[in-house]
Amino acid sequence: MTEGRWRVEVDGATCIGSGLCVGTAPDHFELVKDTSHPINELVEPAEAVRDAAESCPVEAILVRNAATGEVVAPEQ
Repeated sequence: MTEGRWRVEVDGATCIGSGLCVGTAPDHFELVKDTSHPINELVEPAEAVRDAAESCPVEAILVRNAATGEVVAPEQ
């Protein structure tokens, strides 16, 4: 069931491996070969995940409402 959960996506082609997401939300992101990856694609809403998406210098992280597809972060 995805209702109320968020889907976390990282565009590996855009990611520059700055590690800001890992520093901001270490329970949700990891660097693998200098590219960010969500630890879990579906997560409970968490301010740290939103902050990581907002702080990504190249906007490689997209957070959506898993049920509706609505973009949660970064704010457009």
